[in-house]
Amino acid sequence: MALLVHLKTVLELRGRGDRIAKVTFRGQSFYSRVLENCEDVADFDETFRWPVASSINSNEMLEIQIFNYSKVFSNKLIGTFRMVLQKVVEENHVEVTDTLIDDNNAIIKTRLCVEVRYQATDGTVGSWYDGDFLGDESIQEEEKDSQETDGLLPGSRPSSRPPGEKSFRSKGREKTKGGRDGEHKAGRSVFSAMKLGKNRPHKEEPQRQDEPAVLEMEDLDRLAIHLGDGLDPDSVSLASVTALTTNVSNKRSKPDIKMEPSAGRPMDYQVSITVIEARQLVGLNMDPVVCVEVGDDKKYTSMKESTNCPYYNEYFVFDFHVSPDVMFDKIIKISVIHSKNLLRSGTLVGSFKMDVGTVYSQPEHQFHHKWAILSDPDDISAGLKGYVKCDVAVVGKGDNIKTPHKANETDEDDIEGNLLLPEGVPPERQWARFYVKIYRAEGLPRMNTSLMANVKKAFIGENKDLVDPYVQVFFAGQKGKTSVQKSSYEPLWNEQVVFTDLFPPLCKRMKVQIRDSDKVNDVAIGTHFIDLRKISNDGDKGFLPTLGPAWVNMYGSTRNYTLLDEHQDLNEGLGEGVSFRARLMLGLAVEILDTSNPELTSSTEVQVEQATPISESCTGKVEEFFLFGAFLEASMIDRKNGDKPITFEVTIGNYGNEVDGLSRPQRPRPRKEPGDEEEVDLIQNSSDDETDEAGDLASVSSTPPMRPQITDRNYFHLPYLERKPCIYIKSWWPDQRRRLYNANIMDHIADKLEEGLNDVQEMIKTEKSYPERRLRGVLEELSCGCCRFLSLADKDQSHSSRTRLDRERLKSCMRELESMGQQAKTLRAQVKRHTVRDKLRQCQNFLQKLRFLADEPQHSIPDVFIWMMSNNKRIAYARVPSKDLLFSIVEEELGKDCAKVKTLFLKVPEGNRGFGSAGWTVQAKLELYLWLGLSKQRKDFLCGLPCGFEEVKAAQGLGLHSFPPISLVYTKKQAFQLRAHMYQARSLFAADSSGLSDPFARVFFINQSQCTEVLNETLCPTWDQMLVFDNLELYGEAHELRDDPPIIVIEIYDQDTMGKADFMGRTFAKPLVKMADEAYCPPRFPPQLEYYQIYRGNATAGDLLAAFELLQIGPAGKADLPPINGPVDMDQGPIMPVPMGIRPVLSKYRIEVLFWGLRDLKRVNLAQVDRPRVDIECAGKGVQSSLIHNYKKNPNFNTLVKWFEVDLPENELLHPPLNIRVVDCRAFGRYTLVGSHAVSSLRRFVYRPPDRSAPSWNTAGEVVVNMELEVPVRKLETMVKLDATSDAVIKVDVADEEKEKKKKKKGSSEEMEEEEPDESMLDWWSKYFASIDTMKEQLRQQEASGIDLEEKEEMDNTEGLKGLMKGKEKARAAKEEKKKRAQSLGPGQASEAPEKKKPKIDELKVYPKELESEFDNFKDWLHTFNLLRGKTGDDEDGSTEEERIVGRFKGSLCVYKVPLPEDVSREAGYDPTYGMFQGIPSNDPINVLVRVYVVRATDLHPADINGKADPYIAIRLGKTDIRDKENYISKQLNPVFGKSFDIEASFPMESMLTVAVYDWDLVGTDDLIGETKIDLENRFYSKHRATCGIAQTYSTHGYNIWRDPMKPSQILTHLCKEGKVDGPHFGPPGRVKVSNRVFTGPSEIEDENGQRKPTEEHVALLALRHWEDIPRVGCRLVPEHVETRPLLNPDKPGIEQGRLELWVDMFPMDMPAPGTPLDISPRKPKKYELRVIVWNTDEVVLEDDDFFTGEKSSDIFVRGWLKGQQEDKQDTDVHYHSLTGEGNFNWRYLFPFDYLAAEEKIVISKKESMFSWDETEYKIPARLTLQIWDADHFSADDFLGAIELDLNRFPRGAKTAKQCTMEMITGEVDVPLVSIFKQKRVKGWWPLLARNENDEFELTGKVEAELHLLTAEEAEKNPVGLARNEPDPLEKPNRPDTAFVWFLNPLKSIKYLICTRYKWLIIKTVLALLGLLMLALFLYSLPGYMVKKLLGA
Repeated sequence: MALLVHLKTVLELRGRGDRIAKVTFRGQSFYSRVLENCEDVADFDETFRWPVASSINSNEMLEIQIFNYSKVFSNKLIGTFRMVLQKVVEENHVEVTDTLIDDNNAIIKTRLCVEVRYQATDGTVGSWYDGDFLGDESIQEEEKDSQETDGLLPGSRPSSRPPGEKSFRSKGREKTKGGRDGEHKAGRSVFSAMKLGKNRPHKEEPQRQDEPAVLEMEDLDRLAIHLGDGLDPDSVSLASVTALTTNVSNKRSKPDIKMEPSAGRPMDYQVSITVIEARQLVGLNMDPVVCVEVGDDKKYTSMKESTNCPYYNEYFVFDFHVSPDVMFDKIIKISVIHSKNLLRSGTLVGSFKMDVGTVYSQPEHQFHHKWAILSDPDDISAGLKGYVKCDVAVVGKGDNIKTPHKANETDEDDIEGNLLLPEGVPPERQWARFYVKIYRAEGLPRMNTSLMANVKKAFIGENKDLVDPYVQVFFAGQKGKTSVQKSSYEPLWNEQVVFTDLFPPLCKRMKVQIRDSDKVNDVAIGTHFIDLRKISNDGDKGFLPTLGPAWVNMYGSTRNYTLLDEHQDLNEGLGEGVSFRARLMLGLAVEILDTSNPELTSSTEVQVEQATPISESCTGKVEEFFLFGAFLEASMIDRKNGDKPITFEVTIGNYGNEVDGLSRPQRPRPRKEPGDEEEVDLIQNSSDDETDEAGDLASVSSTPPMRPQITDRNYFHLPYLERKPCIYIKSWWPDQRRRLYNANIMDHIADKLEEGLNDVQEMIKTEKSYPERRLRGVLEELSCGCCRFLSLADKDQSHSSRTRLDRERLKSCMRELESMGQQAKTLRAQVKRHTVRDKLRQCQNFLQKLRFLADEPQHSIPDVFIWMMSNNKRIAYARVPSKDLLFSIVEEELGKDCAKVKTLFLKVPEGNRGFGSAGWTVQAKLELYLWLGLSKQRKDFLCGLPCGFEEVKAAQGLGLHSFPPISLVYTKKQAFQLRAHMYQARSLFAADSSGLSDPFARVFFINQSQCTEVLNETLCPTWDQMLVFDNLELYGEAHELRDDPPIIVIEIYDQDTMGKADFMGRTFAKPLVKMADEAYCPPRFPPQLEYYQIYRGNATAGDLLAAFELLQIGPAGKADLPPINGPVDMDQGPIMPVPMGIRPVLSKYRIEVLFWGLRDLKRVNLAQVDRPRVDIECAGKGVQSSLIHNYKKNPNFNTLVKWFEVDLPENELLHPPLNIRVVDCRAFGRYTLVGSHAVSSLRRFVYRPPDRSAPSWNTAGEVVVNMELEVPVRKLETMVKLDATSDAVIKVDVADEEKEKKKKKKGSSEEMEEEEPDESMLDWWSKYFASIDTMKEQLRQQEASGIDLEEKEEMDNTEGLKGLMKGKEKARAAKEEKKKRAQSLGPGQASEAPEKKKPKIDELKVYPKELESEFDNFKDWLHTFNLLRGKTGDDEDGSTEEERIVGRFKGSLCVYKVPLPEDVSREAGYDPTYGMFQGIPSNDPINVLVRVYVVRATDLHPADINGKADPYIAIRLGKTDIRDKENYISKQLNPVFGKSFDIEASFPMESMLTVAVYDWDLVGTDDLIGETKIDLENRFYSKHRATCGIAQTYSTHGYNIWRDPMKPSQILTHLCKEGKVDGPHFGPPGRVKVSNRVFTGPSEIEDENGQRKPTEEHVALLALRHWEDIPRVGCRLVPEHVETRPLLNPDKPGIEQGRLELWVDMFPMDMPAPGTPLDISPRKPKKYELRVIVWNTDEVVLEDDDFFTGEKSSDIFVRGWLKGQQEDKQDTDVHYHSLTGEGNFNWRYLFPFDYLAAEEKIVISKKESMFSWDETEYKIPARLTLQIWDADHFSADDFLGAIELDLNRFPRGAKTAKQCTMEMITGEVDVPLVSIFKQKRVKGWWPLLARNENDEFELTGKVEAELHLLTAEEAEKNPVGLARNEPDPLEKPNRPDTAFVWFLNPLKSIKYLICTRYKWLIIKTVLALLGLLMLALFLYSLPGYMVKKLLGA
């Protein structure tokens, strides 16, 4: 359906001006082109087309607006025309001439003519009138004049008409503005990525004679100028069809050129994990061990005793060799275990999990110094259990990891800011339940042999399904499985597997597998992976993972059961499945848990529960689908299968599978449900012819068997001729087409985008002009496509079976595409010439995102398989996704291969045979037409077939219109002749052991094939041969064949004398077709040569330069064809060369070759190479070097330069490769090939005369560069980039504000300011560490400025558009911005902290990579060509390029057109024997002193079982081999070597330096850890002067002493002399002039004694450091540096084994000898003694309850140690029975330790275990730990609290106990930090903390301590005693009398415990008792007395 509007003319315009029209329908507008300088008539004559998805209403409007166009201001509206489309809808065709109305709706005079057509849905289009068309010729004539204005304006594009839509009569051509519709798929793309050749312009599009088939951008430019230099070149965009398309009908889809699936192939991976330390572990006084698990491998760190924050710094490496899918699903698990030992496994504190894929998808494939959060999987209600700091990196083969440079880790450990989580994952992850619901499965294959079943059936008489399925789910390292359903092909489970894990999970994929339960071993039936990223969205409007309930399809090996299935891996989900296995209905839901809920089960064990069953209809209404296929051609059938009849079978799911479909899918009979009555009736009794047909329409799924015929000796074909077999299959699936439609729309947008981006890349690569215009066009199309998606995707909202995921995905896709459309618009405006590459990268991100979004996670219809069967055996298959075949009436939703002829290459199933060359040989090539859609839509399923056939139907279908045919008979056929012009190929695959091949090409077209001749021993054959195929018969309509010819397959083979030819690669091409009635003349003919990319498997294997034309043989026979008038070469038989108009135009070039020497030649056939020679060959001409007479003695050539002349094409892109071969001349005139190298592109060697107008050539006027003494040199570098023409003195100075700042600082913060460092204190390491800080700072700033540039650019764009900001202001603003930034970025601190002033230290340059990469491999004039020999390895052999290298040739090339430019030969000192290579040093042997300084190694690969290594350095150069074995460094992976080695060598014999790191072993041989190779010769001879780096400043003594024997002034003089530069003129002191540059600087120097002497060296050095500014000869000189080189191990190719920091100096022996080497030996740690006096404690928590009185008290003691020396911990005595938490100790600890000030680490040497051979050195941060404990006699002591002080920066103690608070430590208040190394003596109160039950810190006590630091010497002079001992004893503490032990002093304890508290009570009690006693006595004696008294005794 489409609406077409043909805007013809606008009449009676007023005035004169540029006019433009805008046509709008349904909110989508198209603009016409601009008509310049029209007067009263504007002839637009353009057609606009809207593809319409839903029928047009009769009240919809069409609006046309006419504007006066203005480049600068907005366009001015002239008038508007609005039309209601009622008449159009009724009649389908209306022509109107009418007046316009202006803004006020007033009618104006201006009139407009327009014609509107409407093609309705049902294909009823108003009939066409013959008068609508002219013959093609007349159109051609008329178009000539429109050519001028075409293809230029935004969005003008030549037509590419759909087949049924001929052109309107037109003067211009039909245009559509950047629109997109299926027809424009025709516009394959400017340089089509699929090299079907660039589709040529349509014959109606004339082009000038000499012009290539691409409308070159220059013409556009000419046109632009011709149009009145009007358009702003920055707004032009090219749509995708610019003058390039043929009128391709859409009957063919692109074949896929890559044959081999890459997924399943195993690769090398290395996971390296460094566990640095753990913090805040939950638990008291623990002994933690960290366990690192990757997959099934476990490794443990050592155990640290009694600490909650252990420091490990241990490195673990895991090596794997598996396929990527398996690798990325492995889980990395880091867990902390408490008190593990040999006997017990310990208790788990907490663990952290993440899959390898997450790490691999990080930038640089790594997490560096990040904190992993530990959680306890058994108790999910608990909070976090601590943190582990680690580095995790995953390296695949060929990935190189940039480790951030390791230096002092001073950055404060901000744990929360550096968590080990990918970007965008919240730090607070919550626990969640993942419910995987398994409902049922269908279509399972049988999994037992039927033999057993038959036996069973015979005995028991039961007939069972032969499979016992269950489902197993793997997620995050756990697995759960459902119950087993016995004997069922359609099992019903309704169970759910529940996982509990943190959300969002750090594991990307969930694996769901149906398995067959078996007594012996269970096997997988099929596997499906759920990618969580595809079923969730983490944005603001995102959604939790959700899926289904939906069917997922599983694919795997073929369904016939065998005991040993060689393709079993396919069922495990590895590799591409070759057959449908089953489908499973599943759902997934996630619930975030509320962990505070007490009912929650807190374990994370996997659970399996019953799930609620769901209704059948929830996955969608089951519809009948119809699949139709027609086989148009079957060729290239491998000869193994040529002898038996062949049949092709097509299956979709199990439908159509006749051999092993077994469980026959039943056609679902509709069940009666109330309310469905009528519908059911219809289906069963409809009187329509449908039923009979449906009743009898049995599917025909395979073609009749046919015996192949021979094509040539390798391939056969099936002789279908005019009768093409068809297949059709009915199948029933839930109707979920909407999902596929949305995916298709996105795929279309993505395909178009990819095509466009490939164009742009190709344009950049081939240096075509204006790639930015094409990119703008691409972005326009993208934004249009996105809008289109939004309008289409929103349909069918009410669909009952849409799952939650469908709804959410639709929303998120719409959001994403909407924003992408917006971004594309904005980007389009920003595309400028210089930003193309950058924006291209951003577009690549769009592409990835689109592909990601288009991948639908909920399947519906299974994929279609096409199998080739021979003798009922399955031989080869192809798999086509069903969404690509799906039909829709809306064009964008149509699958890309639906109703098209698709070329398929069948391949053997993967498995042991599928990889490698077996998988590349094509088993068969099919031309197959496929259509899939609902049965009820099937009336036009034949619409895309090539026309001209009659249908042959099966007997029962006769006379029924919609009954599918069983074959098609073509009545029309055309005769053609194909001419293949095979010119040359380059960079082919080396197939022979010599490293060369004997290539020939075989060209296939339909069922014929021909070969070119074989060219021996070359990788770059120039065949220059025309192959003619006669008597080709093609079936179909002539005009269709013209637009859409079949493709040509070209295969390249290597001819072997024995055996059959080896396959080397293949490519496809489309011929250019000439019909009999066309003239053979430009623009289309003769065709141009083009490059076609050759593929071998998935890898590219060279290019083919060729052209193909297909010429129709008319009624007059071959007489009409253009004559073949090449000379027929009689000697070689009729080999016809490529004819004149096609072969490239040649001109004479001269190639000069510099022969320098040969290096590292390996043996050939066990014989040493002795007398080698180099042969250079290019385009049949060549030159030989002189012979090297004795390779051992001198491998250099004695004649340096030779040249030869050769005819090369004018077009540089067509230059043939140049071959370099090295042969060894043996006795008796024999010679053998040593190795060869092909230079595939000569472009980099083409001489381009320098641009003499450039500023660097301007030598007039002087430029002065001035240097103040004090300036830090880094600032200087940024400002001395001068324009050579300005004649100014530039003072490089520190910005004023910085001076101000310095003054202020001096005033205020004395404390922060560091004193100027004392010279004697500084050594080389000070310089090194200062440089590393600088490097880190620079990297940080680069990152910051990178972000900034983006912002700036955005700003520029908006500003630029308004044209507001003037240039100067802009510059000033940028400067201000820069200053601000400079201020805000203090060195790594937050901006408000006062900036640290760095002491002024001279620095060197630390390169984080090899020096070569910084200086372009030192190829400034000497290139190194690797000589190769032996076959190119295919990936699976794991062989690399490295292994094929047999030596290196050093030399260079220079190519130029023959008359040499005059100015070169006239230059002073021009020596003709050296040609273009002037000023080259002599290559005679030279003796050199090589001095290698090795600084340190980082991240070495562990070589011993204990995860460590004992590294030492080994150096090889020529015959010298130094092994520094006795100085190995024990158990270190980051050893500091600090050594220099001197070696004498003679170049050229010894020029390859190898520095290796070996692992020392006590027993057995030492293992190589890794090595690095340095080519010293290129460095030595380079113009960058890499012999000895140029220092930053010149000094004659001290740590920065000048290393070079030549002083700066001598070097400068030497360079000037070599470069023939005027100078150096030293003139008044402190000034030197070189050429036109004047350098000024300090003129004095201090010697050791502080005397000042005049010197010229400073200014000379300044000149050297700015040598790149010197005109003509300037280049960057290598500064004093340290380079970082990766260490590689040949056994693990491509994977870095660590890095080595080193530098190399070289001094020629004939020059003055250099001084002694620098001393860079590692700093010895300095011995210190830390004296800690614990005076008192206060407010300690009271732990014990008193035995007698229940009172709270504590028996306090204080324990202290330095981190890493736990075993030397020291305890005070016990203060017993403290009732108030106060304790008095006066106790002194002494801690001697060794300290490295530069790294702020304590160095400890100790034996790891009793079995260790020697001590291991550890470096540990300097931290003092103080703990308070409660002493218990009979049980373990109780831990009360602790504090850890980092001795470099700890909070200053409080003056009194009251002021001492917990906040001092937690950082909530600002406390000044002090360093004991600066303060030396500190006293104060510090808080001690512990964690309570809720895991929060609480204050448990305070300690008053005094820290005193002395050096070892001071400590010796002033000794003190430990505890309170002599000398200098401390007095005993004055403790209260209560502090004693009760069972030692029972009386005392009575006195204290009873007397003190109960004194009065006791007194009272005693008195009372006395009273009572008295009373008792009284009462006792009373009666006696009374008697006495009474008796009167």
